[in-house]
Amino acid sequence: MAAVAATSPALTLAVAAAVIAAACLLLCAEAVWLDLPQSGTKCVSEEIQSNVVVLADYALMYESHPSSHPTIAVKVTSPYGNTLHHNENATVGQFAFTTSEAGNYLACFWIDSAEKGSGISINLDWKIGIAAKDWDVIAKKEKIEGVELELRKLEVAVQSIHQNMIYLKAREAEMRTVSEKTNARVAWFSILSLSVCIVVSILQLWHLQGYFQKKKLI
Repeated sequence: MAAVAATSPALTLAVAAAVIAAACLLLCAEAVWLDLPQSGTKCVSEEIQSNVVVLADYALMYESHPSSHPTIAVKVTSPYGNTLHHNENATVGQFAFTTSEAGNYLACFWIDSAEKGSGISINLDWKIGIAAKDWDVIAKKEKIEGVELELRKLEVAVQSIHQNMIYLKAREAEMRTVSEKTNARVAWFSILSLSVCIVVSILQLWHLQGYFQKKKLI
């Protein structure tokens, strides 16, 4: 009991630090750079829960060859293959939607102009959930600022973490159910296979016994 009491504060601090770190990660939105090939597509995917706001801005960069002016095509699809955003002959753009189904959302980019150029890259700023919120508008609407605003952000982040934990728990339960069903089916298949082998062996012995008796060998 003494050892448990001694480690409890450390465990509490570790959990608190993990929650704060996760909250900071949720509040931050980092841009992703994608180097587009001369042909083919470059895709990024993100596993998102349902009823989550997604906001993304993308822009074509011309670092290596500023004189070239290629354009790109963009297609965003849901886990069930529904097209959520489709844009062609674009250099910049934005897509925003609220997820209606949980799973991997896919955003694909490719060069669709005759002028391919080289060294072409995409700057993709993908924001999900609380990171997609306009906190300036929220602060003005609720008349909060400073520490109160930061606490409001952390509160929303903790709620998002809690919802994500519930989602992961549900997914784990689904996977466990599938695993148990699979194990049960494998067990029944093994029993059936063993039963078939036993029956076949008995039939072979019966056939051999009848053959030997017919030949008067036994």
